[in-house]
Amino acid sequence: MNVLVLNCGSSTIKFQLIATDLERIAQNTDRRLARGTIERIGGEAIITLVMAGREAQRLTAPLRDARAAVEWIIRWACSETSGITEVQSVADVQAVGHRVVHGGERFTHSVLITDEVLRGIEECIDLAPLHNPANIKGIVAAREVFGVGLPQAAVFDTAFHQTLPDHAYLYAIPYQFYRRHRIRRYGFHGTSHRYVAYRYRQLRSIEREQTNIITLHLGNGCSIAAIRAGDSVDTSMGLTPLEGLVMGTRSGDIDPAIIDFIAVKEGLTAEAVESLLNKQSGLIGISGLTNDMRELLAEAHENDDRRARLAIEIFCYRARKYIGAYLAGVGGADAVVFTGGIGENAAEVRARICAGLEWLGLELDPERNEAQIHGREGLITRDGARLAAYVIPTDEELLIARDTVRCVTGAPQRY
Repeated sequence: MNVLVLNCGSSTIKFQLIATDLERIAQNTDRRLARGTIERIGGEAIITLVMAGREAQRLTAPLRDARAAVEWIIRWACSETSGITEVQSVADVQAVGHRVVHGGERFTHSVLITDEVLRGIEECIDLAPLHNPANIKGIVAAREVFGVGLPQAAVFDTAFHQTLPDHAYLYAIPYQFYRRHRIRRYGFHGTSHRYVAYRYRQLRSIEREQTNIITLHLGNGCSIAAIRAGDSVDTSMGLTPLEGLVMGTRSGDIDPAIIDFIAVKEGLTAEAVESLLNKQSGLIGISGLTNDMRELLAEAHENDDRRARLAIEIFCYRARKYIGAYLAGVGGADAVVFTGGIGENAAEVRARICAGLEWLGLELDPERNEAQIHGREGLITRDGARLAAYVIPTDEELLIARDTVRCVTGAPQRY
């Protein structure tokens, strides 16, 4: 089955074409046919295409909306220039899988998209006003391009965290706000945390019930999850993705009184302060330079930039504190797992986060840690360390494609 995976933003679509089915899932032989990104939809879009064994291509095309972008993807995939022999016509795409950011309390697993499911995603717009509307546009665009007969599946960022116990997901605010408005911790990056937990099980040859780990998804957005017996039991992001770790442009945890304080002192509305916390804070806010960890590390080493060093230290310190808190909260774990762009590639950041956790038994092997970059996975602690640490590259698109196959075939979903 050829599955088109779509991750739709307000003016960007990330896509992948993946060939998979139940047999390939069981044998771990899924094939990525192509992937790409379309940016600046609504004008002269910038398109980046990547095929296995070929250099990335960059080109432009006038694309007015999400439907035009999806049509462009299919035309390109079916053309001779793409080199994708498995897709010769629209009929060769058998299903579409969508990343949907927020499923609220209603969606605890991936589902086939029906009119009722689409209404449910719309009802979650208040919880994710920046993301769910774009996800819905992608679903509608795919319906218009492929017709209503082609099965589509929604895979929710929040679904994996629906196993959180109430003492972990409730805030200490008047309980009626949860009853009236469902204000609670939902968590995000669930597909990533779920995928690396699955890969950890494979690497260790253990069962889901034996999976007791702390997973850190570190990229421009960052979150940490405590996984006990294969279930997510706590996570750092909350009602929105703003809570928790320091991120590229998001502040993470702050005293909530800061919002009103800044609003009064700077003459800003609450909405403007929230935007500042989401888009101008985190690494870029502290450093005043960039939200790119690679550039910050270079500035710190080459120019000894004080604020770059400070941004890196705050980032690592916050992550280290969360690891300790989650180990205490769940009574220990067998391993800490790093993933995401920073988690997979920044050996120095991993070392800084782990520094000071030796008393817990987490002892990095410097050579192993330095070797785990550019998509490699494996152990980065010394042999015999009481608390292991791994690097496992995430693959959310593969999991979306697999869930889509399971939804279409009615096979059990493996969380």
